[in-house]
Amino acid sequence: MARSKLWLGIALVLGVICLAFWLGGRSLPALSSRTESYDGELGPGEFFTVVDKERRVIDRLAREVAPGDEFFTPEGKHYRVERVRGRVAEARLLGRDRDLLVWEAYFEQVAVPTAVLGPNRTVAIYHTHSDESYVPTDGAASIPYRGGILKVGARFSRRLERVGVRVNHDVTPHDPHDAYAYVRSRKTATRLLQSRPLAIFDVHRDGVPDPDFYRAYIRGSSVGQIRIVVGRQNPKMSANLDFAKRLMSYANRVHPGLVKGIYLGRGNYNQDLSPTALLLECGTHTLTRPEAERGVMLLAEAVPVVLGLEGSRPDLPEGERPLTERTPGAWRTVAWLLLAVVVGVGGYLLLSTGSWQGAKERLRHFWSRELGLRKKKE
Repeated sequence: MARSKLWLGIALVLGVICLAFWLGGRSLPALSSRTESYDGELGPGEFFTVVDKERRVIDRLAREVAPGDEFFTPEGKHYRVERVRGRVAEARLLGRDRDLLVWEAYFEQVAVPTAVLGPNRTVAIYHTHSDESYVPTDGAASIPYRGGILKVGARFSRRLERVGVRVNHDVTPHDPHDAYAYVRSRKTATRLLQSRPLAIFDVHRDGVPDPDFYRAYIRGSSVGQIRIVVGRQNPKMSANLDFAKRLMSYANRVHPGLVKGIYLGRGNYNQDLSPTALLLECGTHTLTRPEAERGVMLLAEAVPVVLGLEGSRPDLPEGERPLTERTPGAWRTVAWLLLAVVVGVGGYLLLSTGSWQGAKERLRHFWSRELGLRKKKE
C-alpha cells in the first residue's frame, strides 16, 4: 500500500510540474479560444507609440501593444515592453540580438547561393483582412471584399514568379474586418498548406496616420516599408521568428531600409500552421498603393534566396558571448525540470511522514524494495 501511495504521489507531482511548464510556456498557445480570434488591430488613424526609457520613439503601430511584446529593429536592437500607459508603451533595451548579428555577418561575408526550390514547391499568399486599402489611390481605408491590399498581394506574387518562385495567391475575402477574421482565414491558410508551400505570407497594411513613418527612398523611388509581425502565442513562434530575422537581414542588406522591423506580439495569426508563416504589414493606409507595391516587390527579391538557404544556422565564433537575453535552451529546461521533480518528491515525502528522518527512511525503504524485486525477476 505504501509503495502504491508513493508512486501515486510521484505521478501527481510530475503531472503538476508538467502542467505548470505547459501553462507557463512562452511560445505555447493560450488556453482561451480568444487566441485564434484575437486581432489586436486598431482602426485607421489609431496607434500605439513605443518609447525607450529616455522617451525616444522606437516604433509606432496600429495594434494593441501589451507588456511582454518585443521589437527587433533593423539595427539589431532588441526591446521588450514592460508597461503600457494609455497609448504609450515603455520598452526596455535587452541588447543587440545575437541571431540578427549572426545573419547580418553571414550575408555580408558569404556568397549566398541561388535558391533551389524544386518544381513542385510554392510560396502561398493570402489576406486575412481583404478590405484593407490605401486612401490616396483607393479612395478609402477599407473597401469590403475587394480592398487595395489584394492588388499589393498580386504584385508580390508576380514579382516572386519573375524571380523563379511558383506562387499560390488566394484572394478569398474574409470580411468583415473583425476579431474573427483570423478564424475565417484559417480555412484558407489550411487549404493553401495542402500544396506544402515553403512559406506562407498573410499580407496586410498598417494604420499609422503619418505616411512618412512608412516611407523610404530606395533606388531613387519612394517605397512603402514593410513590418514583419510574429505572434508570440504560437507553438511555432521560434521558427517563425528565425525566418523573420533571416528575411529582414537579407532584404535590408540588398535594399537598406526596406524592412522596418519585427514585432513579436500577442496573438497567433494562424502561424501555428507553419514554421515559415509570416504576417507582412505593407505600408500604411495613408501611403499610395503604388508605394506599397514597390516595397513588396523589393521584398520578393529576397524571399527565394532566404528560402534556399540550407543546413544549420551559422553561429558566432567560439567563445563569443551572447549579446542579449535569450530563452533558456532545451538542456537548461531539462535541468530545471529534474530539479523540480527532486524538490517535489522531497516535499511530498516530508509532508507524508512529518519529518526529514521519516522521509529518508521511506525513500531508503522504497529503493531497497525496488532493487530487491528487480533482483528476484532477474
